[in-house]
Amino acid sequence: MTATVASHRKPRQHPLASLTGGSRTARTARTAATLALAGAAATTVFDGTGQAAPRPTPAQVKGRIDALYQEAEVATQSYNGAKEAAGTARRELSRLQDEAARRTQKLNTARTELGALAASQYRSGGVDPTVKLLLSADPQRYLDGAAVLERTGSHQATAVAGYARRLGSVRQVRQRAEETAERLAATEATLKKQRVTVVHKLDAAEQLLNRLTAEQRKRMAGPGGDGAADGTKDAGRGRADRGTHGDGPLDGLAHGAGLAHGAQGAAASAPNPRAARAVSFAYAALGKPYVWGATGPSAYDCSGLTQAAWKSGGVALPRTTYTQISSGPRVDRSQLAPGDLVFFYSSISHVGLYIGDGKMIHAPHPGAPVRIAPIDQMPFAAATRPA
Repeated sequence: MTATVASHRKPRQHPLASLTGGSRTARTARTAATLALAGAAATTVFDGTGQAAPRPTPAQVKGRIDALYQEAEVATQSYNGAKEAAGTARRELSRLQDEAARRTQKLNTARTELGALAASQYRSGGVDPTVKLLLSADPQRYLDGAAVLERTGSHQATAVAGYARRLGSVRQVRQRAEETAERLAATEATLKKQRVTVVHKLDAAEQLLNRLTAEQRKRMAGPGGDGAADGTKDAGRGRADRGTHGDGPLDGLAHGAGLAHGAQGAAASAPNPRAARAVSFAYAALGKPYVWGATGPSAYDCSGLTQAAWKSGGVALPRTTYTQISSGPRVDRSQLAPGDLVFFYSSISHVGLYIGDGKMIHAPHPGAPVRIAPIDQMPFAAATRPA
């Protein structure tokens, strides 16, 4: 009887079963799953997919540096445009302030004369209604009344009307001055924003350059030194080297003679004397450092160089690439002549001066001085022949 009852009893669980969450079978399954995940993780690590991102290649670094310089040049042209607009607004504000001061002085003179007239009339026993109106504390009432008196033929109406016109003109000039001051403040805010953007882009490019060895920078620059990676820690200030290819003094002299010959040939091939002078100026600027926002004579940015070159030829170009592209008729690439302006990138953010044989003189970027380069070096956008 006892044995029968015992056979119907449930087997006792192990004391740890309730703590481990189930039966031995469940524990075995969980253990197997854990081991499988651990194995997969180990496999991932050994395969390399779990490691940190690989170090970028020099070519990838060069691509990023090129992009940063191009983005900086876009911001530089916006900065140049804002700087030019701020200068215009500042000059206009100064002129309006001078004009307001002159007109106010004339207004005060007229008011003094009318005051003297009022005093004279008071001594003679009466004050003309016009003069009473002048002394009114309400300027608008005064101006409205002046117009009425002029129509009624008062003998003082002419003097008062003249004063009214002066007062109105002073108010108009002061209003224009206030509007110009507001425009100047907004432009200066834009100027500050673009300056920050340029500096940020150039700093980022410099940090990437500093991660490279001198040999890597040299390889990326190429034999002509035209690459974006020839900048150094003084990239923001530019370098004053002239890019000679030889090491000895005779090599330097030969290179200089070659440049002189090239300058003469390019100038002779220019379509007109103005273009010839622009080409000669650009050759004389070779080796001068790139500094963003600079217009010479010791340093240039790209549009600052072309503006200065054509100024030497007697042609006033606007300041930015966006405006210089409209400074003359467009020229097909196959019809380029020395002196033409050649523009690059879809954003029209870079410009150079064509010198013939598929080459230009341009100010590339910080760390790269004014130099000769093929126009195929960058995405060609358009060309213009200044008139």
